[in-house]
Amino acid sequence: MNGLGGLNKSENGLVIGLVQLQLPVVETKAQLTAQTARVVELVAKARRNLATMDLVVFPEYMLHGLSMDTNPEIMCSMDGAEVAALKQACIDNAIWGCFSIMEANPGGNPYNTGLIIDDTGEVQLYYRKMHPWVPVEPWEPGDTGIPVCTGPGGAKIGLIICHDGMFPEMAREAAYKGAEIMIRTAGYTAPIREAWRFTNRANSFCNLMVTANVCMCGSDGTFDSMGEGMIVDFDGSVLAHGQTGRPDEIITAEVRPDLVREARLGWGVENNPYQFGHRGYVAVKGGAQDCPYTYMTDLAAGAYRVPWEDDVAVTDGTVCGFPAPSRSFGEKDPS
Repeated sequence: MNGLGGLNKSENGLVIGLVQLQLPVVETKAQLTAQTARVVELVAKARRNLATMDLVVFPEYMLHGLSMDTNPEIMCSMDGAEVAALKQACIDNAIWGCFSIMEANPGGNPYNTGLIIDDTGEVQLYYRKMHPWVPVEPWEPGDTGIPVCTGPGGAKIGLIICHDGMFPEMAREAAYKGAEIMIRTAGYTAPIREAWRFTNRANSFCNLMVTANVCMCGSDGTFDSMGEGMIVDFDGSVLAHGQTGRPDEIITAEVRPDLVREARLGWGVENNPYQFGHRGYVAVKGGAQDCPYTYMTDLAAGAYRVPWEDDVAVTDGTVCGFPAPSRSFGEKDPS
């Protein structure tokens, strides 16, 4: 049930719009400014398109395209013109928005940053992509953790970006922090289509969580992004799916955070987020609450190492034309 794409909004519903944004080419400051204006236009289109819409979501790379260009001229800042324009668009159209910027990072590579801005122009969630799509992407690994904010109607919303969603731990962390809806923005191209579909559904079901997922769309003359806007309910069923590949189409559905809460409280079978930390509670009071997972304890100890570690062939970005890094995580570039 999705309220006919959100046309019929229920008392406890939240209507989401996913913009399958045309993949742009952005090489100059002027092109960045023009692409920002295009996104602002589409925020207004979303509001005109559906008066009931609460939150409009744009894909990763919405301002920069897929060139992986780290030219400082086309990087954004939180106090810059691009973010100011996005804030004003949310105010002017009385709508919440989820946006993507490539953010300047003095002393390191730029961050791939996601923002959720409310209908008064305030940033409610700020997230730096934890898992850049190596070896293709040059972005600094994120250091914000996985934040969750309170969104329209009191819904708890988390945000991850693209490759993040291929790690089940990311969705679980969002759910563990209380997210009832998890947004996943992406720039993925067609070879990832099937993995995109089944990970979106798995992320929802495994965490009793609505997911709202959208990619860039169309071609920039080199890459072909796939759109594939997907809104998936907490039981893994697909509420809406943009399969036409039409650039700038807005995929919409109503979701019900109240039913997520109901399931998390009332389900016995497959109440996965709770049961993960309460193993076998039928046999032992409260269930086992230990951590039997070696990869977790090793990672926490800074000793993560897969059995095939020494034989991994690709461990930096040189295969994609990037220089081998010399900094360790957390160190600044002295230049």
